Amino acid sequence: MIGFEIAALLPVLKPSTRRRGGGFIGGIIRWFIMVAIYDICIGALADILGVSRMVACFIFIGILLAISAAGYLLKQRVSPGIDD
Repeated sequence: MIGFEIAALLPVLKPSTRRRGGGFIGGIIRWFIMVAIYDICIGALADILGVSRMVACFIFIGILLAISAAGYLLKQRVSPGIDD
């Protein structure tokens, strides 16, 4: 084994690089839980605001973008050189 073959086996050989997602079935279960939570949030927004689910979906995405932008700005203010 030389070069690329060893590099391909490195994730298998090092247990510290393994994901902790529970494998394929765990990933599917995690995905279904996330979809259910997002569906509950979007459905609640649609009921509260009295808009369609499509509009509620866009509002939910906007809220997520605003939260991520605020987190990014806060991170840059607290530690500006961390990404450099």
